Amino acid sequence: MKSDSIYMVFTPYQENLVKGIISAIVNGGMIMKRPLAILMFIVMFFPCAVLAQDQDFGLGFMIGDPTAISFKKWTGSKTAFDGGVGWSFSGQNSLHLHADYLVHSFDLIKVEKGRLPLYFGLGARLKLGDPTRFGVRIPVGVSYIFEEASLDIFFELVPIFDLAPDTDFKIAGGIGIRYYF
Repeated sequence: MKSDSIYMVFTPYQENLVKGIISAIVNGGMIMKRPLAILMFIVMFFPCAVLAQDQDFGLGFMIGDPTAISFKKWTGSKTAFDGGVGWSFSGQNSLHLHADYLVHSFDLIKVEKGRLPLYFGLGARLKLGDPTRFGVRIPVGVSYIFEEASLDIFFELVPIFDLAPDTDFKIAGGIGIRYYF
C-alpha cells in the first residue's frame, strides 16, 4: 500500500458552504433541520474525497450496527483510516458517523491466495438521535483482501464506550465489502 496521505481541496465557495453546514449541525440549524444539514455535509464531503483518492481508497457498505456506507484509506503498509456514515437500528434509530485509525497484522493468519490481516484500532462514534451520543470505538476485525480483484470483505466487533451525554457500554459489529479505486 502506498504511504500517500488524504488531502482535500475546497474552492472558497465550498469552504464557506462547509463552514455553514457545520455551524448548522452544531447549533441545531436556524434555517435547516439537523438531518438535512448532515446530509448536505455528506454530499459535499464524499465528492471531494473521491477526487483525492488513489488505488488505496476503498468504498463500499457494511451491514450490522451500523448499516452504513464504509470507506477505508490506507496510509502505509499496515495502517489505515476507516469510517462509516449510516443508520443505527439499535435502541433508537439514528444517523451514525464513525472514524477509526487501524493497525493490521498480516502475519497471524496465512492463506494460499490473497491476504487475511487481523486488525485493531481506536476511533470515535457520533450517534445523532435524541439524545445525541458520542463515544470511543475499539474495532477488532479480520479482512480478506483478494489477490486478483480490488476488493476486500471484512468482519468486525467493536466495543463502544459512550462518554456523552452519559456513560454507557455496548458491542457493535458488522460485515462489509469495499471496492478499491
